[in-house]
Amino acid sequence: MRYFTPGPVHHRLGLVCLGVGMQHGALPPVGPRVLDHHVAIVISAGRGWCEVPGTAEGRKETGGRRHDVVAPALLWITPGVPHHFGADPEEGWDESFVDFTGSALTAYTELGCIEPGRPLVPLSDAGPARAAIARVARAARPGNPLLEIEAAAAVHELLVALRRSRADTTADGAPVLQALARDAFLPLSVAEHAARHGMTAAELRTAVRRSAGCSPKDYLLGIRLGRAKELLAGTDLPVSTVARRVGYDDPAYFSRLFTRRVGAPPVHFRATQSRTVPGGYASHVPDPDHPPMLPRLGS
Repeated sequence: MRYFTPGPVHHRLGLVCLGVGMQHGALPPVGPRVLDHHVAIVISAGRGWCEVPGTAEGRKETGGRRHDVVAPALLWITPGVPHHFGADPEEGWDESFVDFTGSALTAYTELGCIEPGRPLVPLSDAGPARAAIARVARAARPGNPLLEIEAAAAVHELLVALRRSRADTTADGAPVLQALARDAFLPLSVAEHAARHGMTAAELRTAVRRSAGCSPKDYLLGIRLGRAKELLAGTDLPVSTVARRVGYDDPAYFSRLFTRRVGAPPVHFRATQSRTVPGGYASHVPDPDHPPMLPRLGS
C-alpha cells in the first residue's frame, strides 16, 4: 500500500488518488469500518465475501447479510457507509485497490459509472481495471515529479474501465445504446425508437439512463451533433442538408439546437473549423493501432 497526499492544486483536477495497493492470498478480513472517501477494490481471481449494510438515501437494505464475492468482481466502498469484507480463508483472492476522492465523483455517479446502492458489481474482465491500477502503482516510483497528475489520470481511466467491464455491458456497450446509435439519424421520436426495440418509452429511458447516465434524447443528440460537426467541417454541404442527414427535417430548429448546445451557429462553427481535405473526410474512424501515415522514404 502506498499513500499519497495531493495538494490543493491537484484537487482542482476533479479526482485525486489517496493510495494504491495490490495483494493476494488468504488475506485477513477488513472492517467493519467507515471511510470518508471512495475505494475501488478489484478482485481478479479467487473468492470471498462482503457485507455492506443498507443506509439511507435510497440504498437497498441488506440487513448486514453476507454476499459471496466471486472473481472477477468489483467492491465499491463509498464514504460514510459501513463495510466488512474478506477473502476466502482457504482459496484467498487477488486484490488491487485504489483510494480516491474529488468533485468529479458527482458527475461520474450521475453518469452511472458509480452506483452507491450497488457495492458488489460482477465484472466480465478485470484486466483493464488492473492495468489502470498498475499505472497508479508505477506512478508511485520514488522521485516522480508527476506522481499526483499521473495517478489522477489513471483514476479517471479506472472509472471508465470499470464501467465498460461491468458484466451487464458488452464490449461495445449496452445493446440498447448500440441500437440507438445505429438508428440515431432516423427522424424518430423517443417513443418511436422505443417501439422499434419492443420497449415502452419509460423502459427505454430507464435503460439508457442506467447505461449512459443521460436521457435517450440527450444520448441521440450527442451522436447527431457530433456527426453534424464532422459534416460542417469536412464538406461544403448546405446547413439544411446537414440537418436532414443527422435527422432534422427543420433546418431552423436544427440551427437553434446546434447554437444552444455548441455555443455557435452552424455557419460560424464551419468558419472556424473548416479545412480542405483531399477526397473529403473518411466515413470511418481509423484503427488507432495502425493510423494513416505518410509513407517512409525508400519503403
